[in-house]
Amino acid sequence: MTAPTAATGPGAALIPLPLLLLSAIPLTAGALRLVQLAGGPDTIPADDRFNGVPIALVVHIVGAAVYALVGAFQFAPVFRRQHLTWHRRIGRALAVVGMLVVGSALWLTLFYPPQPGTGALLFAFRLVVVAATATSLVLGVAAVRRRDIAAHRAWMIRAYALSLGAGTQVFTEAAGSAIFGAGVVAGDIAKGAAWAINLAVAEWVIRRPTCGRADTAQSHPTRNAGVTS
Repeated sequence: MTAPTAATGPGAALIPLPLLLLSAIPLTAGALRLVQLAGGPDTIPADDRFNGVPIALVVHIVGAAVYALVGAFQFAPVFRRQHLTWHRRIGRALAVVGMLVVGSALWLTLFYPPQPGTGALLFAFRLVVVAATATSLVLGVAAVRRRDIAAHRAWMIRAYALSLGAGTQVFTEAAGSAIFGAGVVAGDIAKGAAWAINLAVAEWVIRRPTCGRADTAQSHPTRNAGVTS
């Protein structure tokens, strides 16, 4: 994935674009699933696991869409500088939305039948990712409350990177299938690789010298007392 940075300059305004593009395929699939559940046309293959009233799935799809689309703009330095109050307010709301996404993901993993063609390895990966995302959100909120903006942004970058795993899985599954062929284990590893790649890129971004300098320059101990990203 292309992860958010704290860079400044003309290119900084374009930071949300690659994040939105990475989210496009899974969010489109989620929207089509909602249309299908509402009685619309079967534009994607039906999934019998979600017959009835799949509240957790609806919460997950809607929450993920809000978190991915709105959250992308939280990483744009121009938005933070020009709309700091809105940045803080949106950050608070996104922290709640993020936990709803995590909670619904955990519910889907534990209480719905597994996706056909997946195995125990993916089940374990999902539990780890859910725990890591929730931890990142909690630590991100805790960091900004103690006015540690650099730590706050680092944890929020990690949470957002993990949340975009489905977007990167489009590429890792295609590459894995081409290289290793079809199979439950190969498919599980390909999906898990997406989260690993996203997190690795996030860590690279967090550790870039420009990230720390920009955080210091843009932060103020009294103005940044609320939740930001």
